[in-house]
Amino acid sequence: MSLPLHPAAVLYHGAKPFPALAACEHFAGSEKNIRKALQLQSELLIDERPIFDVTADCEDGAPAGREAEHAAMIADLLRDPANHRKRLGVRIHDVTHPHWREDLRIIVGRAGQQLPYLVLPKVANADDALTQIVALDEVRALHNIEREIPVHVLIETPGALHEVWQIAALPHVESIDFGLMDFVSAHHGAIPGSAMRSPGQFSHPLIARAKCEIAAAALGNGVVPVHNVTTELNDPDIVREDARRARSEFGFLRMWSIHPRQIQPIVEAMRPDFAEVTEAAGILLAAQNSHWGPIAWEGKLHDRASYRYYWELLSRAHATGADLPPEARDRFFRPAAPVSNTVSH
Repeated sequence: MSLPLHPAAVLYHGAKPFPALAACEHFAGSEKNIRKALQLQSELLIDERPIFDVTADCEDGAPAGREAEHAAMIADLLRDPANHRKRLGVRIHDVTHPHWREDLRIIVGRAGQQLPYLVLPKVANADDALTQIVALDEVRALHNIEREIPVHVLIETPGALHEVWQIAALPHVESIDFGLMDFVSAHHGAIPGSAMRSPGQFSHPLIARAKCEIAAAALGNGVVPVHNVTTELNDPDIVREDARRARSEFGFLRMWSIHPRQIQPIVEAMRPDFAEVTEAAGILLAAQNSHWGPIAWEGKLHDRASYRYYWELLSRAHATGADLPPEARDRFFRPAAPVSNTVSH
């Protein structure tokens, strides 16, 4: 008797799957902090998968004049046994910095096979992003790296925001990230400093507009919208509330962390509501029992269009450690089930 078809096997024929990214992206600059983050990453697991990614920072982490040494250290860490979860990304210098091509040469040339994604900061427009993407592909070709290296693009200027839909549609783009503090600074004092933190970051019209446009452009192009950091380091409730508002009010599915204490509150806040998880599990179990044909559930019709929504919601719940009904966990997330390449925020 054949096993019931897994949702990942039937719901995405001919469609681009949504990127599978953890709900939190933790930035670290120094070797010491990167190693500490990798150790924590190996401890905070769900079904042997890390609940957050680590991004090693060449832009703000590299001491002036020692950029090459810093990039080499990161390349070594990508190949280090400490990176056994293989979720250590890298932010390189921006396109106006004289060292960004050298960052690519060192990091992709030495450790491109281990690089899960590359972060491009401070693009002024789509052409800036494309310049770095083309250079990335050139280095890949030079070193015979056939696998795609996804790109995460930071929106930190009004010009980049103006072209965010074009940026989100570029090759290899996996996420669109909002750089709040640089974005505020780029407005020459027209936006007050209070908009760099809550509640101003959610209520100031120019910031709220930027967040809406970034989330819409990302989701409209099938990539992940990533929310900016919160500057609060000591109060997890503030971090959790910022992450909750980012998800529920603006549609962000991933958020930056700049301190290890921020990781768990972000992941918790990015989880779908328990009632939504229960409903999604019930609908998907019934759909699988009906071989993925249309069903009636509590007086409402559901078919593959709604099944995709509920499958992505359930995948996100699983990836963030939410409680799942046992039958749904057994059917959809047991070790023998195919690994979904859909949403895992």
